[in-house]
Amino acid sequence: MNTRHLFNLWGPTSLAVLLAASLAGPVYAQSSSEQVENNQAVVAEDAVAGAEQVASHRELPRGHFHLPETGDIIGEYYTVTVEDPEETLIDIARRHNIGFEEIRMANPDVSLWVPGEGTEVVIPAQYILPPAPREGVVINLSELRLYYYPADNPDIVETYPVSVGRDGFATPVGITRTTVRVKDPAWSPPASMRREAAERGEPAPAIVPPGPDNPLGRHAILLAMPSYLIHGTNRPDGVGMRASRGCIRMYPEDIESLYDRLPSGTQVNLMDAPFKAGWAADGTLFVQSYPQLEENVEGSEPLLDALERLNTLIEDQIEIEQEQVEQAIAEPNGRFIALYGPQADAAPVEDTAQPKSLLEELEVSAAALHIEGDA
Repeated sequence: MNTRHLFNLWGPTSLAVLLAASLAGPVYAQSSSEQVENNQAVVAEDAVAGAEQVASHRELPRGHFHLPETGDIIGEYYTVTVEDPEETLIDIARRHNIGFEEIRMANPDVSLWVPGEGTEVVIPAQYILPPAPREGVVINLSELRLYYYPADNPDIVETYPVSVGRDGFATPVGITRTTVRVKDPAWSPPASMRREAAERGEPAPAIVPPGPDNPLGRHAILLAMPSYLIHGTNRPDGVGMRASRGCIRMYPEDIESLYDRLPSGTQVNLMDAPFKAGWAADGTLFVQSYPQLEENVEGSEPLLDALERLNTLIEDQIEIEQEQVEQAIAEPNGRFIALYGPQADAAPVEDTAQPKSLLEELEVSAAALHIEGDA
């Protein structure tokens, strides 16, 4: 049975099916799919090992950072050199706990598919904490990133790239909480998906059992918001882009780590903050901006919202260049811009990047659509 296209577009999940899978475990014997699952496990192990190797100097696991004693910024930018000519930019992103859009925006002139041996790749592993209370889980939809403030480890924040709902299947904004955790879930495709599959003349299974073809991956955390989950995926190449039917997708190794440590009843704040601002420990004020989700554009005033956010930080005590704020909003690429302080004074003037040719833009768009369709 060819269910490839069906897996691409999953949506609301049946709680009864998930619970049944949790209690009963896998409902079928793996055959030739075992090799696929084993290969995926090796990739996940490599991703974890790579990120932990990078983080070894701070003696923290993948995705973990010390909360700053002062300020709002964690992590750092760094570069790596491609050594394996077979490696894609997406492989590198996963190994360093970075999502699809993050790695693409940080390396606009590097090929997604063949970066090439010897190419330097920027790893944008520096983050301004989102403008929300530092408790529970905070998911910044425009940023395509999840933050977790563990109650039993108050000096730590964890952060991971995620996928959120694509156009027409927006992930809602609001505050909810985690409920049931399910290991090796089965998945029941929604009626709308079965109709779409029928229109394409493809068979539509009522239930997809646990295994390498299950789009929920091996771990799922249900939310009190009906039909929405935080879960893994069998198509990790799509993590870090708008690709789901509203659920929050994570790399398999990240959801596996979070699964055992995220208590039921944890608050989950689903927010959309495309513009972020924060202080570095040395007194530099940074901002960064991301593409705003189309469904949240109506009624928003990006510049006014940005200036309001900045005013909560500076309280009219310093002067900033509004032109730089406007530039950040006009070029929402996630890059840090220093508005004030030591690093702003020392920052060199960067050449404006040349826009991609129409052919290059089409190639990038086609690549993104390919991943979204197969994720």
